[in-house]
Amino acid sequence: MGSNSSRIGDLPKNQYLKKLSGTESISENDPFWNQLLSFSFPAPTSSTELKLLEEATISVCRSLVENNPRTGNLGALIKVFLSRTKELKLSAECQNHIFIWQTHNALFIICCLLKVFICQMSEEELQLHFTYEEKSPGNYSSDSEDLLEELLCCLMQLITDIPLLDITYEISVEAISTMVVFLSCQLFHKEVLRQSISHKYLMRGPCLPYTSKLVKTLLYNFIRQEKPPPPGAHVFPQQSDGGGLLYGLASGVATGLWTVFTLGGVGSKVAASPELSSPLANQSLLLLLVLANLTDASDAPNPYRQAIMSFKNTQDSSPFPPSIPHAFQINFNSLYTALCEQQTSDQATLLLYTLLHQNSNIRTYMLARTDMENLVLPILEILYHVEERNSHHVYMALIILLILTEDDGFNRSIHEVILKNITWYSERVLTEISLGSLLILVVIRTIQYNMTRTRDKYLHTNCLAALANMSAQFRSLHQYAAQRIISLFSLLSKKHNKVLEQATQSLRGSLSSNDVPLPDYAQDLNVIEEVIRMMLEIINSCLTNSLHHNPNLVYALLYKRDLFEQFRTHPSFQDIMQNIDLVITFFSSRLLQAGAELSVERVLEIIKQGVVALPKDRLKRCGKQPCISCLTASPKAFMGKPPRKSLNGEKLSHL
Repeated sequence: MGSNSSRIGDLPKNQYLKKLSGTESISENDPFWNQLLSFSFPAPTSSTELKLLEEATISVCRSLVENNPRTGNLGALIKVFLSRTKELKLSAECQNHIFIWQTHNALFIICCLLKVFICQMSEEELQLHFTYEEKSPGNYSSDSEDLLEELLCCLMQLITDIPLLDITYEISVEAISTMVVFLSCQLFHKEVLRQSISHKYLMRGPCLPYTSKLVKTLLYNFIRQEKPPPPGAHVFPQQSDGGGLLYGLASGVATGLWTVFTLGGVGSKVAASPELSSPLANQSLLLLLVLANLTDASDAPNPYRQAIMSFKNTQDSSPFPPSIPHAFQINFNSLYTALCEQQTSDQATLLLYTLLHQNSNIRTYMLARTDMENLVLPILEILYHVEERNSHHVYMALIILLILTEDDGFNRSIHEVILKNITWYSERVLTEISLGSLLILVVIRTIQYNMTRTRDKYLHTNCLAALANMSAQFRSLHQYAAQRIISLFSLLSKKHNKVLEQATQSLRGSLSSNDVPLPDYAQDLNVIEEVIRMMLEIINSCLTNSLHHNPNLVYALLYKRDLFEQFRTHPSFQDIMQNIDLVITFFSSRLLQAGAELSVERVLEIIKQGVVALPKDRLKRCGKQPCISCLTASPKAFMGKPPRKSLNGEKLSHL
């Protein structure tokens, strides 16, 4: 590029790039490299400009692909970068701006070239390009066979060992982004890569000892949310608030990668990313997630996943068992705060899911927090704005709630947290409500949205599973939450009657015409009845376990008692209706004795008195209930297989 290159349109004609990709071999000691690396490049600020950059450099890359087997210039460029990184730490301490700037530019060019190479060739061909030297066509030196591995190790050292200063911020971002690009081979394969060359290097050999240090550094980068240095903090021009050109390139790669990992390649609407205040934190998070989701090697598990599964709190002084490799400690309080603050992004929600699901130390710590509302409220906001979110973001938020609601302590404590003025909840002004009641409202709203829009059966299942997990510990339900529970049952009841009527009419029509195929109303009816039964189980569980804590739910039941008449004698619901019918009958008789035209306050008073008078042994506990558990063992399951049925009557759990 050189000092004269300043615009994307100039790149195809740039004399230094032409020489790099041409037929002339360039020695590692040639002054050419200082000229090539002395450039200041204006960062593209849009996806259009990023595409223009790729189009402008494609001819240079193709020329390098053709000539590199003869010249070995790619290997020479990488060796120049590697030799410079040996002095990078000293240069940072000495504030050698020029040296760091040129090293940053070398890495920038390498990454741009790698992105095109990976798009256009197999990993085996890419590895060959790292082995070519200045020899006759097709020859390579055995001494250079591990240049790819050396580059990966160098990047890991750069990320973990170079102090984060204003002058090293950009090169740290570029190093992380280059590793993301290295791992982007998955994007060009429909099947999950299990024998990737880059995976092999990362999981054994010289790179392996850096595992825990790399994971710890990436986590702390996410925690600290360091912003880019202000203009003038380094020699090369401030690139943009977004973090630079390579950040834009690799961010797109990483976004595509984590979509593949979380959805198994299934396409999904990509939400517009908000402006990022910390490119370093965002890129660190993306790389961490990609590393955590690498497939296990044939002879060893993924060490990065092992590190994520086993790290502990800095306040935990107990020794690590010898059987746990790659262990380290990190400040859980700082991590918890960062997770609470960053849940607007898909990748931060995926990190929270990963930690809750895979690291028991983190899960125990979070469930013991006394300020769980700081974590739960952002998750509820994701679900509340379901129409604005990607399907995988909504599913992850829901599964996080499902994991949390497996804990009885969590289910009790959320009803003790009182919130005031929830501004983002627009259906009704909520001046004061418990966190538990708000959670119920948002989950029910998600179910109703799904019934009218997406009609995803498994979203229903997961929402109801979360409510079922909570139901035995419902406490002091807000009157609006109690109303919405019964309103949802009313909606399901109407839908059940409508489908039943359609099935009846269809059956009558079939008697007069044998040629018209009948819609499968029986299947629709079974699905609706399954959901209705789950709703009845939720109501029954609350009445059986915490009737005295929920007068508002009893009030809502009595107000809409006619809804339940049709299900009293229905063969699918007779068993579960016994307790509900008993409660309705018992309290209806007490209200009848109290006279007509009772105020709301008087009705609630009678209900509270009646709860004390109702013998607890009259409410039968159902020993075995058909429950549906949710698949959360892998993010890929969110859009995959249906949940499995469980008949053990125990808490609905993730597998």
